[in-house]
Amino acid sequence: MELKEKLKILADSAKYDASCSSSGSSRGNKNGLGNAAVSGICHSFASDGRCISLLKILMTNCCIFDCKYCLNRRNNNIKRAIFTPEEICDITINFYRRNYIEGLFLSSGIIKSPDYTMELLIKTTELLRVKYHFNGYIHAKAIPGASPYLLKKLGKLVDRLSANVELSTQNGLKLLAPNKNGDDITKIMGYVRENQSKSYVPAGQSTQMIVGAVKETDLDIMSKSSFLYERYKLKRVFYSAYIPVNQDKNLPSILTPPLKRENRLYQADWLLRYYNFKVGDLLDDTNPNFNLLIDPKADYALRHLSEFPMEVNEASYNDLLKVPGIGVTSAKRIINSRKYFKITFNDLKKMGVVLKRAKYFITCNRRYCMDLSLFKKSFIESNLVLENTALKVSNFNQMSLFNE
Repeated sequence: MELKEKLKILADSAKYDASCSSSGSSRGNKNGLGNAAVSGICHSFASDGRCISLLKILMTNCCIFDCKYCLNRRNNNIKRAIFTPEEICDITINFYRRNYIEGLFLSSGIIKSPDYTMELLIKTTELLRVKYHFNGYIHAKAIPGASPYLLKKLGKLVDRLSANVELSTQNGLKLLAPNKNGDDITKIMGYVRENQSKSYVPAGQSTQMIVGAVKETDLDIMSKSSFLYERYKLKRVFYSAYIPVNQDKNLPSILTPPLKRENRLYQADWLLRYYNFKVGDLLDDTNPNFNLLIDPKADYALRHLSEFPMEVNEASYNDLLKVPGIGVTSAKRIINSRKYFKITFNDLKKMGVVLKRAKYFITCNRRYCMDLSLFKKSFIESNLVLENTALKVSNFNQMSLFNE
């Protein structure tokens, strides 16, 4: 099989893995090719404007596992291919020299055994680092079940590792991925957490969860994410809306991925990591799923109207972060600016506050933006819903390295 045909197959097979963030590393250039700065990878763009900073491929789409949701499952009748380590190096270096990419995201189906697959990944990254002197960003997928000494070796060669938990509950994993063991995945995370340093996985680790493949609530997913962040200090949890690529009695019968739900999970994840929210602030047993019509922060505010409207000239930094339309940067600007003058609605707009949302939940100098009699959940919610329905979700096809 020609190299171009392999690339077409294995780049396409990798598109369902969302966990390929590319920031947080400071690997320097040592008289070789590329670098990976702390600020992340420089991005290039395809002719249609889409970002193509990382070459994202599988080493092989052959797999001994039979995960029901996966296109590359053992029992699927699809065209299979496998790269040699030298072929991946050749593609990566040539793409880099052409300024197509700044780094590599390398994953793989499991061929023969976890250890055998990890040895191939190690050989590839070792060739890139030693033979080709490639100092650019490399993100590799750790193979669950592989030996710790192989995990140690791979982690010294790459910038970031990821091990995908895939599903938030053990029952879901047993139902759809019977060959996978959740303990193997958390063992990888634990090992990386204990050994992470400037020379071992310097950009940290990430994981991915599939959304909508089993009957799990948003509370299940966010509780799992919160646990992973706290226990293993993950850099990111990625959420991937389930795409119906297989037919199986245990899979949901849907025609399109639950993209809006995926979006709400990302918004909530941001609140957990940067806005000091807890899972219990956003969801509970009586309210286990996010409102698809409004974002989680606005939904929180509507369910806690007794805390609002907040006076922006007096509210604490943490309280300001609870206001829809006020972000981390604008909250800091408010705190700093009100030392010198009383902030008005016009000032807030200049500070970057999204006033069309924030105005319902704040006062400036004790003044509400409209008649205070309109400070009611029904009125505010209807206006926020009208605003959000104007937003359209784009299609879910990932970019291709080739012209369609």
